[in-house]
Amino acid sequence: MRLNVLLALILATAAVAVSAGQRGAGRGSAPPEPSIFADGDFTIRPPWSNAPELIVDNTIPHGTIHRFTMKSEDSKIYKGISRDQPGAVVPYSRPVAVYVPAQYVPGTPAPFIVVQDGYNPKYHLTVPTVLDKLIAEKKLPVMVAVLVQHGGGDGPGSQRGLEYDTVSDTYTQFIETEVLPKIARDYKITFTKDPEGRATMGGSSGAACAMAMAWFHPELYRKVLSYSGTFVNQARPSTELAPRGAWEYHATLIPNAEKKPIRIWMEVGEFDNGASRDESTFGNWIIANQHMAAVLKTKGYPYRYVYAEGARHTDAGVILQTLPQALQWLWQGYKN
Repeated sequence: MRLNVLLALILATAAVAVSAGQRGAGRGSAPPEPSIFADGDFTIRPPWSNAPELIVDNTIPHGTIHRFTMKSEDSKIYKGISRDQPGAVVPYSRPVAVYVPAQYVPGTPAPFIVVQDGYNPKYHLTVPTVLDKLIAEKKLPVMVAVLVQHGGGDGPGSQRGLEYDTVSDTYTQFIETEVLPKIARDYKITFTKDPEGRATMGGSSGAACAMAMAWFHPELYRKVLSYSGTFVNQARPSTELAPRGAWEYHATLIPNAEKKPIRIWMEVGEFDNGASRDESTFGNWIIANQHMAAVLKTKGYPYRYVYAEGARHTDAGVILQTLPQALQWLWQGYKN
């Protein structure tokens, strides 16, 4: 099936899903639209509408998408784990897609964004389309997108959980030593070493992973885009540094550290995961993201926090409406 057809199906599915969120629309009209470049806390309400940048435009240059697979046996960092048999090695294959804009000149250091859960259709088919449009309109730099899938499973005890929920720099080392060098070699791409030109994004645990990449290595990554970030206690096993997993970002790590040169765009939905859980469970995504926004504000970080009424976890309607603006906020002021 052609990518344009798949993208159309995703947009149509999101439009149908929006009808379920109409209950939030009865609370009054949406507040005045703030500048897309403003920092701070904002609320959005349904009905959602797909951003115009998601419409494939055949009058502009289109980038190339390269696809390949990475096997667990070729990795020195992630060999594959079993949820049911702790310590057992379970081989996996990891698909990766690389978007290279038509305007990219080989040999030129390229800014880029690493996308966790990169083969999720919410990102795999939408990020390249949005980048085509915003690059052509000179609203974003000529940038590469590295869309990396996890190694399998979900939640505590899974390969995905190990990669994304672990509060450490291990995943960053995987990207830096195994993923980027392969892409640079195979597709003749030169990645910028300027941390201001390196971004990372994801949804749910992929967003917590994006935060880890910037937090532990701000000399490598300084831009974070988070949808329904799993800033809760979901790491298995936990570590001495983060006994409550990613909850520690807003509870201890950010408050107790000097401000780092990181900017973050983040969103959470009204009916996100754990919405009815008490704070004492360390498992309420809404409370966790509210705490993240509050501590970022207190410490003076550049951040934009979006609370989406009527929305659920990594809500497709929200993503398809906000992604182009989120990317523009994240990259504002960047000169390459």
